[in-house]
Amino acid sequence: MKEEQLYLVLVGLPARGKTTLATKLKENLMGDSVKTRIFNNGDLRRKMIRDNTSYAGFYDPENLEGVAFREQIAEINMERAQRYLASKGNVAIIDATNVSLERRGKIQVFLNDHPILFVECLNNDREILDASIMRKINMPEFGHLTQEEAVASFQERIGYYESINAPLERERNFIRLNSLNCEILQEEINNDIPFYEQIRDYLATDIIKNLFLIRHGETFFNLENRIGGDSALTQNGHDQARALALFFKRKKIPLIFTSNKARTIQTAQPIRDLQSDCTIIPLPEFNEIDSGVCECMSYEEIKEQMSEVYAARKKDKYNYAYPRGEGYITMQERINRGIKKALYLNNPSDNIMIIGHRAVNRMILSHFLFRRVKDVPYIYIPQDKFYYISSTPNRKLFQLKRYH
Repeated sequence: MKEEQLYLVLVGLPARGKTTLATKLKENLMGDSVKTRIFNNGDLRRKMIRDNTSYAGFYDPENLEGVAFREQIAEINMERAQRYLASKGNVAIIDATNVSLERRGKIQVFLNDHPILFVECLNNDREILDASIMRKINMPEFGHLTQEEAVASFQERIGYYESINAPLERERNFIRLNSLNCEILQEEINNDIPFYEQIRDYLATDIIKNLFLIRHGETFFNLENRIGGDSALTQNGHDQARALALFFKRKKIPLIFTSNKARTIQTAQPIRDLQSDCTIIPLPEFNEIDSGVCECMSYEEIKEQMSEVYAARKKDKYNYAYPRGEGYITMQERINRGIKKALYLNNPSDNIMIIGHRAVNRMILSHFLFRRVKDVPYIYIPQDKFYYISSTPNRKLFQLKRYH
C-alpha cells in the first residue's frame, strides 16, 4: 500500500496564529500515528543569522539583500520538507507567512512530488493582535530594544508583509480559517488530499491538552456572602494561593489568565512567582457576573430589600439578568470569547491555567462539558479544589482535584 504524504503550507500575516496552529496540527496528527514535522522559516532564520534581524527593514520588499536571504531560507526548508517525506514522513508542515503569490508559486513548482494543502490564518481582532505582538517581542531577538521600540518594529514588519499580501484564491487546494474562532471561512479542494478529514476536524475544534481551571481564593466578600465588587483576599485566601503555587511549582505554566478583579490576580501572583517564566494576562471576559443594582449586596440583603429580584432569579437562574447587570445567559458570548483568546495566545503543547470566579468557571466548564442550561448555575465550584480538563478529538477528561 502506498504511503500517504502531504505538504501542509501555512499562510498568513505575522501574529495570526500560524505557529500555534502548526503545533496543534502536529500534536494531533502524531497522536493518530501520522508522522509529522514542522519546518518553521523563522526558527531557521534565527539559527542562520546570528546578527540582529528584529529591525523591520530586513522585511522590506525593496530590501533586495533581505529578500534574497529570506528566499534562501524558504528554499532550505522546502528541501528539508521534501527529504522528510522521502524518508517516510507523512505530513510536512511549512510554517511561514507565504503571503505573496510569487512565494506560493515557487512552493508549488518546488514541491511537486506530493499534494499541497494551503491553510490561511486570518484574524483582525485588534486586542488579540496586540496581545500576540506582546508575546512575540519577548523573543531574544528583541532583547536589545525597549518594549515600545520592539512593538513599533514588529508592527512595521507586519506593514511590509501587508504590502505584498494576496489571499488564497487561485490555489487548487486551500482552506481559509478564522484562527481565533476555529471557523472555516472558505475551502476549495480539487484533489485527493491525504488526511483531509482529520486536518479539517482539528482546524474547526477547540483542543486543550491540559487546562487547570481555578477559582480565586477566599475574599472578605465571601465571608459576608456578598456578590460582585472587587474584594481582596483574606489571609486564608492568600494561604490558598500559596498552596496552589506550591502544588503547581513543578508544572510548567507559561501563562495564567485571570479576570481584571484583584482577587484573581492576587491568587495568580504566588503561582507566577514560583514559575521560571510565567506571565499573568488579565482578560475582562473572565470578570465575574455583573450583578447590577445588587452589586456588593449579600443574598440575604437582596431577599429582604429586593424580594422581586430574589424571587425572579430563583425561578430561572440561568436566564435571569440582574437589573442593569448580567445573567448567565448574557455572559455566554464574552466567556466563549475569553476562552478563544486564551487558546489563541497559549501554545497548544503548554499547560494552560485560568483563574476565574464561581459563575465564570461554571460557564467555562459548560463550554466543554455538556450540562442542561438550567443546571449550569449549580455546578460545584469550590475554593479548595480545581478542575483539570483535557479535551482532544480522542479524549475528554474532567477531574475535580485537591491541591493541598
